[in-house]
Amino acid sequence: MPALRNLDAVFARVQKAARYTGGEWNSVTKDWDACDVRVAFAYPDLYDIGMSNMGLGILYDIVNRREGMLAERVYAPWSDMEAIMRAEGIPLWSLESRRPLSEFDLVGFSLSYEGTYTNILNMLDLAGLPVRAEERDDRHPLVVCGGSGALNPDAIADFVDVFALGDGEELIAEIIEFIREWKRQGRGSREAMLMRLAKMWGAYVPRFYEPRYHDDGTVASIGATREGVPARAVKRFVQQLPPPLTKPVVPYLQTVHDRMAIEIQRGCTQGCRFCQAGMIYRPRLERSPDEVLAAARELQRQTGYDELSLVSLSTTDHSRIVEIVDKLRGSFGDALTISLPSMRVDSFSVRISEAVATRGKHSITFAPEAGTERLRMTINKNVLDGDLFAAVENAFSNGWTNVKMYFMVGLPTETHEDIEGIVELAKRVREIGRKHHGGRARVRVSTSNFIPKAHTPFQWAPQAAADVLRPRHAYLRDALKKAGVTFTWEDPEHSLLEAVLSRGDRRLGAAIERAWRDGARFDAWHEHYDWPRWQRALDASGLDPAFYAYRERAEDEVFPWSHISIGVSDSYLLGEWRKTRRGETTPDCHKQPCNVCGVQNSNAEDCLNRFDVRLAALGKPPKDRTGLIQPIDLFTLR
Repeated sequence: MPALRNLDAVFARVQKAARYTGGEWNSVTKDWDACDVRVAFAYPDLYDIGMSNMGLGILYDIVNRREGMLAERVYAPWSDMEAIMRAEGIPLWSLESRRPLSEFDLVGFSLSYEGTYTNILNMLDLAGLPVRAEERDDRHPLVVCGGSGALNPDAIADFVDVFALGDGEELIAEIIEFIREWKRQGRGSREAMLMRLAKMWGAYVPRFYEPRYHDDGTVASIGATREGVPARAVKRFVQQLPPPLTKPVVPYLQTVHDRMAIEIQRGCTQGCRFCQAGMIYRPRLERSPDEVLAAARELQRQTGYDELSLVSLSTTDHSRIVEIVDKLRGSFGDALTISLPSMRVDSFSVRISEAVATRGKHSITFAPEAGTERLRMTINKNVLDGDLFAAVENAFSNGWTNVKMYFMVGLPTETHEDIEGIVELAKRVREIGRKHHGGRARVRVSTSNFIPKAHTPFQWAPQAAADVLRPRHAYLRDALKKAGVTFTWEDPEHSLLEAVLSRGDRRLGAAIERAWRDGARFDAWHEHYDWPRWQRALDASGLDPAFYAYRERAEDEVFPWSHISIGVSDSYLLGEWRKTRRGETTPDCHKQPCNVCGVQNSNAEDCLNRFDVRLAALGKPPKDRTGLIQPIDLFTLR
């Protein structure tokens, strides 16, 4: 099918037409007929959101740098555009060449969060593709999903051919080279192609795995159904950070993160027990200050932005963050605004923020996560009240006038005293602010509801039910209002849906499809979110949301994601869950000896060295480094 024409009349009838036109600065349009492999990278949310996704931009750049390969982009159309497309029979198209998605060899979705699942089905349907993987054949493109959401894949396994697990920079190159060779050899059956992919490190092909269930609905086992398919699909690691993206596509409209961005560090070793990212993104890898500086110079030349975000799970944990900031300041001076999207709760982080501030100091954000030291130690967020007060004192005394604090409600072992602790912290922070700025000082508290996530120590924990969360929200609302503190919170039913989707097994696919056919779209957006619609879909599928969200798991229960290995060992996660109940903490292994989480065999040199130190302390011989991803039993080493 040729490229779609006459779309200009459509663009004139929708909001923000620049979401759909393409042609942006640094976008790449290659000769379609001269390319052997054609990839469409799909972000299942609005262009405004997806254009800020660094992972998609990196993969787009990797593919387009290869001879005979092309990558194009597509985003979820908003409701006004979808209505026109369905009414006029216009298939979903790529931005660069305006080709229908059905013409590509591979459609790759980026999964950042569970609220985009129904958008994936909707985009496949708008493209004229069967939404269920079993209904697609050799005529259809391969549908691949990657990103953090792919590490608990079975909830949407019915709709996906291949899940790309973990770091995608090397894996995407291997997949597209495989597709090129497959096409050169005259193709073959889709089944044979998927069998080859299932043996690739980092690829999970769900059709070759079968879950079995106990009578009570829990998972009995998840096993491979074909000889040669690995028993567990293993997440892909890169051994060092690849070169930074320095020629990103520059959008025509304002996006969520409308600035340059450099990933200065990947991974985190703080070990917060609720944090999925801190578990799945290991080992920790750092970029050198000189590489950051060179990338910043090239980025500004290629984009024209005057604001730079230093991206990391915890930016001020970078061992050379001071040197990075000094080099950027020395090169750009006040001509460049530097933002730190994530910081520790300490005065060092405030000093770094002070060093990068150039255009006024208005708002600074901290995330204590819990209202008392006891609960923070329980979740392994090793922040003392004094740390927070010292950081706030430092911030207000150096000119910041607004402090925002993030907390979670419903954490394991949480009591009313912990909720009261949020109020007391906020009162004390407001007092510090008023001491420095009087009535100009502003304090805001925002809470999210704890959601137990796969591959974390809290995967065994239950989510707090709505009848538990609502009184806590009400108490915080009233108490913080009296204290002169602004408060925002999250709806319990919205959190329930996320918990169900993020902990779901393969039976959930039927409910997701029912919800989509009933009109579910953009479930992470409040104007589209409709819990009764999801309740109907779950009821019709014979599923109870409480089973997935509110139930504490037995230590020996098989999880729906048990056949996916993230490198961190099951025994390490279980040990951390047991420590939660004992109120014990685990130190940051970047500052202390190795905690033997299981990731040491990724061959990240710093992690391996710390692991050897840990073994020596235990009187154990060094581990053979020749193997990759060989999980170590935590309890045999302690």
